[in-house]
Amino acid sequence: MSLATNPTDPIHQFQISNIVPIEIGGLDFSFTNSALFMVVTVAVATAFLYYSTRGRGLVPNRMQSVSELSYEFVANMLRDAAGSGGMRFFPFVFSLFMFILVANLLGMIPYFFTVTSHLIVTFALALLVMGVVVVYGLMKHGLHFFKLFVPEGVPAAVLPLVVVIEVVSFLSRPVSLSVRLFANMLAGHITLKVFAGFVVSLSAFGALGIAGAILPLLMTVALTALEFLVAALQAYVFAVLTCMYLNDAIHPGH
Repeated sequence: MSLATNPTDPIHQFQISNIVPIEIGGLDFSFTNSALFMVVTVAVATAFLYYSTRGRGLVPNRMQSVSELSYEFVANMLRDAAGSGGMRFFPFVFSLFMFILVANLLGMIPYFFTVTSHLIVTFALALLVMGVVVVYGLMKHGLHFFKLFVPEGVPAAVLPLVVVIEVVSFLSRPVSLSVRLFANMLAGHITLKVFAGFVVSLSAFGALGIAGAILPLLMTVALTALEFLVAALQAYVFAVLTCMYLNDAIHPGH
């Protein structure tokens, strides 16, 4: 997804570049900057959770408190959406939440890469979620899983139309789940880069330009704070929707 080569271009920050070129059987398996930051994301999340909880003091320090709050936050979210039976999916949902949250936050560091700003990454995560829903639903309920597409109490006259709508709605879930995360991260980072570019450009015109750069500078600071909020919010939205979809696999008739 090489979109630009000019570092001043707002799209340049999303350019994928090969770090270790690898080609097998005519297929490109190169290790890219996107793959690197996925590895970094997993390493940072794992290291934080490990080092913050290895002591497990009776009176938690700040890092342990953050880890425990994250654990309880996701656990309560899963219980509320899917009931106590949904807790078997806790490791899966917690891993997704932490990966997206850390990836989004790392993307806020200058010159770092935001892996969730690429649709192929978010779509892969969404397909993973829907794959778990379908596989678990069929394993636990068999063909009764398809009751998910036949709501109770619907008149027979409109049932075929409702079934079609439910199927289309189910198939659109990975699209909406992935596009929501991708679009928010992409749009936010582009907007932030544009306003930051205004500051640099106006500053080159002397004292008058510096005075004019104050407004875009303030906007850049405000947008940075907003992007940190969006980074956390999008991780929450992805996780809570995952919990709701898992509830369909656990209770397809509801």
